[in-house]
This record gives sequence, C-alpha cells and structure tokens, in this order.
Amino acid sequence: MTGYTMLRNGGSGNGGQTCMLRWSNRIRLTWLSFTLFIILVFFPLIAHYYLTTLDEADEAGKRIFGPRAGSELCEVKHVLDLCRIRESVSEELLQLEAKRQELNSEIAKLNLKIEACKKSIENAKQDLLQLKNVISQTEHSYKELMAQNQPKLSLPIRLLPEKDDAGLPPPKVLRGCRLHNCFDYSRCPLTSGFPVYVYDSDQFAFGSYLDPLVKQAFQATTRANVYVTENADIACLYVILVGEMQEPVVLRPAELERHLYSLPHWRTDGHNHVIINLSRRSDTQNLLYNVSTGRAMVAQSTFYAAQYRPGFDLVVSPLVHAMSEPNFMEIPPQVPVKRKYLFTFQGEKIESLRSSLQEARSFEEEMEGDPPADYDDRIIATLKAVQDSKLDQVLVEFTCKNQPRPSLPTEWALCGEREDRLELLKLSTFALIITPGDPHLVISSGCATRLFEALEVGAVPVVLGEQVQLPYQDMLQWSEAALVVPKPRVTEVHFLLRSLSDSDLLAMRRQGRFLWETYFSTADSIFSTVLAVIRTRIQIPAAPIREEAAAEIPHRSGKAAGTDPNMADNGDLDLGPVETEPPYASPKYLRNFTLTVTDFYRSWNSAPGPFHLFPHTPFDPVLPSEAKFLGSGTGFRPIGGGAGGSGKEFQAALGGNVPREQFTVVMLTYEREEVLMNSLERLNGLPYLNKVVVVWNSPKLPSEDLLWPDIGVPIMVVRTEKNSLNNRFLPWNEIETEAILSIDDDYYAYLYSYVMPQAIRDMVDEYINCEDIAMNFLVSHITRKPPIKVTSRWTFRCPGCPQALSHDDSHFHERHKCINFFVKVYGYMPLLYTQFRVDSVLFKTRLPHDKTKCFKFI
Repeated sequence: MTGYTMLRNGGSGNGGQTCMLRWSNRIRLTWLSFTLFIILVFFPLIAHYYLTTLDEADEAGKRIFGPRAGSELCEVKHVLDLCRIRESVSEELLQLEAKRQELNSEIAKLNLKIEACKKSIENAKQDLLQLKNVISQTEHSYKELMAQNQPKLSLPIRLLPEKDDAGLPPPKVLRGCRLHNCFDYSRCPLTSGFPVYVYDSDQFAFGSYLDPLVKQAFQATTRANVYVTENADIACLYVILVGEMQEPVVLRPAELERHLYSLPHWRTDGHNHVIINLSRRSDTQNLLYNVSTGRAMVAQSTFYAAQYRPGFDLVVSPLVHAMSEPNFMEIPPQVPVKRKYLFTFQGEKIESLRSSLQEARSFEEEMEGDPPADYDDRIIATLKAVQDSKLDQVLVEFTCKNQPRPSLPTEWALCGEREDRLELLKLSTFALIITPGDPHLVISSGCATRLFEALEVGAVPVVLGEQVQLPYQDMLQWSEAALVVPKPRVTEVHFLLRSLSDSDLLAMRRQGRFLWETYFSTADSIFSTVLAVIRTRIQIPAAPIREEAAAEIPHRSGKAAGTDPNMADNGDLDLGPVETEPPYASPKYLRNFTLTVTDFYRSWNSAPGPFHLFPHTPFDPVLPSEAKFLGSGTGFRPIGGGAGGSGKEFQAALGGNVPREQFTVVMLTYEREEVLMNSLERLNGLPYLNKVVVVWNSPKLPSEDLLWPDIGVPIMVVRTEKNSLNNRFLPWNEIETEAILSIDDDYYAYLYSYVMPQAIRDMVDEYINCEDIAMNFLVSHITRKPPIKVTSRWTFRCPGCPQALSHDDSHFHERHKCINFFVKVYGYMPLLYTQFRVDSVLFKTRLPHDKTKCFKFI
C-alpha cells in the first residue's frame, strides 16, 4: 500500500511513462489469453480430427492409435509375465478337459460292470435261495426218514407210590440186602434229578442227644446241597442223621430202632432210606450194632462183618473238620519225597497180648504149627527188628507214653493228641495202619482216623490187613493212593517200601491228597460223596453244575467300529472267514443217559494225573477236559466239531466232531471305559466270534452317554455282585459256546469256581490279585502240562483311567505271597517248565513305534 500510494502520488511527473506501461501490460495479457485459448480449444479439435481420420484408413498397418494384435501388445515388458500365465492356464485347462473326458469314459465302463455285477448278484441270490430250498427239503426228508426209523420218545410218566406203600417183598435175610431187592427204583426215575429229603433231627427225641457240632455241620451242608428237596412226596432218597451222640449219652438199640420205625416215610421197612452216623472221635461206638435197620442203607465209620452189606452200605470218613475248613498253612508240602522216617507207627492194644514182645515166635515157627488167632505178635516182632537193624530210620511204638485213646476190642488205640500225631506223620514217608485183630471188625473209627490223618499230611498209608473195607472202596481206586498188604506179608513190608521209586511215591502222595481234599476233608465233601455213591449206583445222571445268572446292564450301541490300522495289512496271514450268519451256540451232546461201563472205566483211568471231577458228582464218568455240563440238565456240549460248516478250521483245531464251532470272548473291566472301547473295537470282524461278554466288576455303572461299538456280534455287559477278580472265571449262563477266550482261561471256569479250594479264591479277593496265577496252578495241577508262552501285541494306554493294580509297588510282593500260599494249598509246585512259545495270530502285524511288546503266560 505504501508503494502503491507513492506511485500514485509521485506519478504526476512521469505521466507518459505510466501510460506506456499500462498499455504494454494490457497487450501482454491479451496475447497470453489468446494463446491459451488456441492451445486449449483448437489443438484438441485438430488432434481429434486427425486421429479420427487416421483410424478410418483402410490399411491396418497405418493405424497408429487403434487396437493392436496380442503379439504386438506383448512386446510391452510389464505385460509379458501376464501373457505367460495366461498361456499356462490355457494349456492346463485343455489337459483337465482331456482327463475329464477320459474319466467319464471309465465311469461309463464301470457303470456297465456294476450293472453286470448286480445281475450276477441277483442270479447268485436266486441260486442261493434255490439251494436253501433244496437243503430245507433234504433236511425235511431226512427228518421224515429218521422219524420213521426212530419213533419219538417222550419222558415216562412218573408214578409216585402211596405213602404207606410197603414196596418190594422183604428179603429172606435182611443181611442179604442189595439194591435189586432192597431199593425201590420206581421212586428214582432217570429224569427225576435225584431229589433227596433230609429229616430234621430236632423234630425227633433223639435229636437232642446229637453232638452239637456234628448236627450243625450236617444241617449247614444239607441246606446248600443241590439235590436236597423239601417235598418228601417226590423224594428218591430219605436221609436221617443219628450220630454221633454226645458223651456220655448211650441210646439203647431198641429205643433207637423205635425212633427209626416211627419216621413219617419209613414205610414199615425203611427202603430208600440212608441212616448216617458221623464220628468225630476215634472212640465212637457202633451205634447201629444190634439195631434192625430194615432195608435202609447205613453210612458210618465202624462196621462188623455181620453188619456190613457190600454194595449197599457205605463206609464213610470220620468228620474231623466239623465246622471249619482245613488249615492249608499247617499241611506240609509234598516234596521232598523222602522224609525223616521211612515209616512210623504209634499205638497200644488195651487187651493183653497173646505173648510178650520178647517171647514172640518167629514166622517159620508159627507156620509149622496151627495158624495164630491174629498176627499182632509177629507184626510187633518184625517191625521192632526193622527198627533195630538201623537200615532205615523208622519209629514204631507199641506202648503209648500217655493214656491211650479209648478203642474197640482188638483195635490198636491211638496215642496222644491229634496235633502230636500229625507232627510225627509230617516226618513220615509211610504211615502204618494195623487193622483190628478181630477179623469180624472190617473197619473201625480208629482205623478210619489213622487213614484220614495220614492222607491229610501226605504220609502214604500202608494198611496191614486185606480184609479191611476202606471208605467208598467200590468207587475209589485205593491202589493209587495207599498200599494194602496182607498181615502174613509183614516180613516183606520193609522190602516193598524201599522198592518204590520216587516218582511212584510222589504220585501216590498226590493222589492221596486229592482223595482227602475231595471226599474226606469237610462235612460238605462227606455228604456230597455219600449222595454221589448212591446216585452212581442207581445210574442216575448228575445234576448240572450251576451256571451264574448274568444280570445284564443296559447299554446303547451304535458307534460304528473302525478298522484297526494295524490289522489292515497282515501280509499272507489268513485269519479265516468273517461270520455272516447269526451267532451259533455249541450243540448239546445228549448222552447223559447212555453212559456205559466201558466209558466209565475209560474216563476214570485215562486222566493224565489226579482226576478232578465236578462237585456233587465225585464219580461222574466225565472229565473236565471232555465235556461241559449245561444248565438244562439234559446233556453237555462237546469240545469241537467235525467236517464242513462255519468255523471248520477252528473246530478242527480243537479236535471236535460237530459241523461248526465258534468262541466267546470274556473281558473283565473296572471303570476303564476308554481302554474297554478300544479293546472292543479291535474285535471287529474277528472270525468265528460268537459274542462278547463284558464282566463289569465295578459297583459304579457305565456312563449313560457311553456309546458301545457295533462289532457285528452281540455285546453282553454283565453286572457282578461284588468286586472280585474271581468273577473273571465264573461260568456265566450267557456263554453258549464251548470255547472261551478270556482277555485280561476257559474250560476250566467250572473247576476254578466250584472245585478249586475256596482258600485260593479267598486270597484272590483279599489281595485283589493273583487270579491268573491261581488259574495257572489249577490247570497245571489237573493236566500236569506246562503253560504256553505267548506274545501279546501291545499294551493299552489310558491317561484318564483309574490306576492299574499292577502299578502299585506292593503288587509283585503280593504275587510272591500268592505263589507261596498256593504251593501250600496244593502241597507242591504244580507249575512246570516250558520252552515252547506260541506267537499271536497277528504277530506279522506292523506295530507303531509307541507300542511295546511283552510276554504273558496263559
């Protein structure tokens, strides 16, 4: 503003110059505006016209700004890469199109093949249906032919006699009673099941005189016996307990006879009755001597020859362990074979001897004169001579240090207390048993007690006197467990005992232990054996062994089992065909009513070691390795099958003779659901599998939302009454096959649950351990064969599962204790060494690196 003002103020003198400047500035602005107008308006118009004119030229080569060809455009450097990508994609599209056309062609061909296969399947189905019809018609024709040749037989109608029916006519001499003339078979049909009625002794006057322990033990065993019935009208046998009496009660023969004849079902002569007189003391008197027992059988430990009826009456063992199980910890082992003393004897005769020990004549002198009244003098002299010879260490004492036990006339009384006698027998290889000098006394309680104690501690009995009637002599092979030597051969006893080999001696000791444990040791074994002897004599089949009722736990199935990748490629290993038909149960072998004497003898004598038969059936001619009894009571299942049919290879390996055979898997589990599901899934598609029985050993039920895998066969989840490892070997009634695969053993489930000593199962429950060791001991004890060493595929891992029992530090210490205790129970070590190994059928499977191999004995 200041400069401008000055210009205006000072311009009065320079007016011309100012006008020129103004004019010059205007010219410049005008020229500049015109120039910009020309540039901005006319140049674009001219350029547009020129370009339009060029694009309309006929020659494409003269185009300057028109669209150019691709090859010319690609000359631009930054477009070259895009061009190469376009060309590559175009080429790939062409290739994919060619492949698509090729696949469409293959699909069309496969569709044609599928249609052909469908037609073949339909034709095969029609052929199969025709074959089934032919088979059905053939089977129907076969049944018709069989029906024509074998008419259908039904069970006979059971006719029950009247209550007061006297039955058969009385024999001329009651001492001549045998089954054919003193037993009423009409009350005991083959299909009756052998019902036994037991009188309640407390309802009779003499019941108050019975020994409390004997009566209590007898009542306890009768309540648990499978044959006992409360319906007297249908009973085949009637049992009454009359002894042993309390001291000093003495029941007169006439009074006891009156009580017997007043029994409700005595029917004038007591046929089909069994009078049992159990002795707990060695001095038990012959209660039934001079008592008319009619046609009733007598079972007791003391008999005179005039009283005993062979094949009718029974010699039983004394009831030593009335209300207690034997203490296996006090029983010595069966090895070593030789003990401190070759043989021992302690006893004293109450009556005066015919001659003193020093004046006894020699055997040669006695043979020259009249035969002696008894051989006791010669026996004493001979045995003392052996003792004085020092050839072997023997111990014979014919005078008791303390007051001898009461005994019958001419009987050798027992010396000392039972515990003292057992301690001496534990040091004895053989135990001498001298029968009474009275030849009319065929067996006494004292002799029976000596026999019982010798078998209990493993001293082989040597019975001097062949006239003796040993317990159940018509049923047991006593020659396998004891030596019975006539008294005149007393001079040869020493030679005979020294000639026995260690193997024979050990076999006799083992067999004696088995006889004692099975038939003599407890009240239950004595009563069961008495019934078994009578039932076997009248040829009635044994009652089936009780199967455990399986209480099923409801569970949901639906989870499809996958295929184990480790089982996908087995190389050339053929596991067999997968079952496509419903599960097939092992057929029943209906042969209980057609057993012959030949089969009885063969089965009885063909056992590889100490024969073990089923409880309540000590004399059944069926060994555990031969058959399995069913709950139906009409038969048993064979082991395997014959030719043809499903499971042919499996049953052929078992050596059976039925058309087909399958097996059942039994799994014991305790709250380890993840491991269980994995294990079940691995059974998917397993050949010859019938079903899976899962023994749920936990009181807590499986999770409700747990989905069980569908493996193509039924899965039965069984709930147990208590948490016990013994549940693993219970014979569940849901097991319908002969073969059992126990995961975690097998035909032997019955023997484990019902025959094996209860003390072993109690220890398994106590430690929650050792059930596998117990099964190995049992099988080796019965078969006398070693175990089979096999390899397992892998171990399962379950981080969230409860801790396994084997992870406890005390686990293996307990197993050591179990082994030592089991050896005590059996009396020796049944397990045998083996070098034979069997690999799993999946041993060719490729295993992941995180899986470990281990060895396991079964």
